[in-house]
Amino acid sequence: MPELVNGVWVKGDVAASEIKNGAFHREPTRFRGWITPDGAPDADGTPTRPAEAGRYHLYVSYLCPWASRTLILRALKGLEGIIGLSVSLPVLGEDGWTYPTDEDAGPHLPRFRFQHQLYTASDPTYSGKVSVPVLWDRRDGRIVNNESADILRILNSAFDGLTGNRLDFYPEALRADIDQWNALIYETVNNGVYRCGFAKSQSSYDSAFDALFATLARLEDHLGRNRYLVGDWLTEADWRLFVTLVRFDAAYHGAFKCNLHRIADCPNLSGYLRELYQWPGVADTVRIDDIKAGYYSIATVNPTGIVPKGPLLDLTSPHGRDALPGRGIVTRG
Repeated sequence: MPELVNGVWVKGDVAASEIKNGAFHREPTRFRGWITPDGAPDADGTPTRPAEAGRYHLYVSYLCPWASRTLILRALKGLEGIIGLSVSLPVLGEDGWTYPTDEDAGPHLPRFRFQHQLYTASDPTYSGKVSVPVLWDRRDGRIVNNESADILRILNSAFDGLTGNRLDFYPEALRADIDQWNALIYETVNNGVYRCGFAKSQSSYDSAFDALFATLARLEDHLGRNRYLVGDWLTEADWRLFVTLVRFDAAYHGAFKCNLHRIADCPNLSGYLRELYQWPGVADTVRIDDIKAGYYSIATVNPTGIVPKGPLLDLTSPHGRDALPGRGIVTRG
């Protein structure tokens, strides 16, 4: 994709820099700062930033599943009045992630339109991919973190003292199970659909395709016996899976050739998807039109740029999962 090279914006094909030997390899994120309730150094002595209302801002796209994780946690944790939000246009053009109007990022940065300007404000010689989400510090004029998995954990706990929201999506007693599911789902599902869509060789595509649908079959079986991934409790692992499932039939099935079957063809997965979509506050974080417009605009996977009118998606009918045992969300303290 277009990227920064020593602080200079270079235009190019989406994902081109992440293709190696015909296979897609996601570039690691590099801004990994942390926010804690009081800003005290962490266990390794690394400085953190304190949780403060109005200081931090999320830059996201409704297209991006990684950004959608953070949108969901922001909603479920009641952080709308604490952390600001800006949403980019869904179509990635030559300038990368672009905002529809000039953005105010605080006193240290002039108003801007392009996500890469946040990156060079944070590191003038930055080289690499420019991605969403970004958790931004308005006071210091720098990126705090651009790794969605980290941002989930920050939103899960750092601001509880300001909101009184004690919902815990990464409870200590369940962390081993959550981490195991996260590892499997990230590699074969979250990233697996991209490995299918951006593959440049038949063997790379076949390998990613087989791993993706093997995991979906395992999930279909597991969710026939369990309300959520970690049994009775809804955790971050479910939301990390949800963001791929909700895009699957609308985009990945067609644009990324993930077409063995649809999620709608899987009774347990489709019921689970509907249950999570219907969780209060979650539907507002999903924009199917943005998802289709963004994925079908990628010239390397859809040269015509034609966005399909379908499919019809059923996300609001009864999910039928109440018969399974489930206790909801762990409350901290």
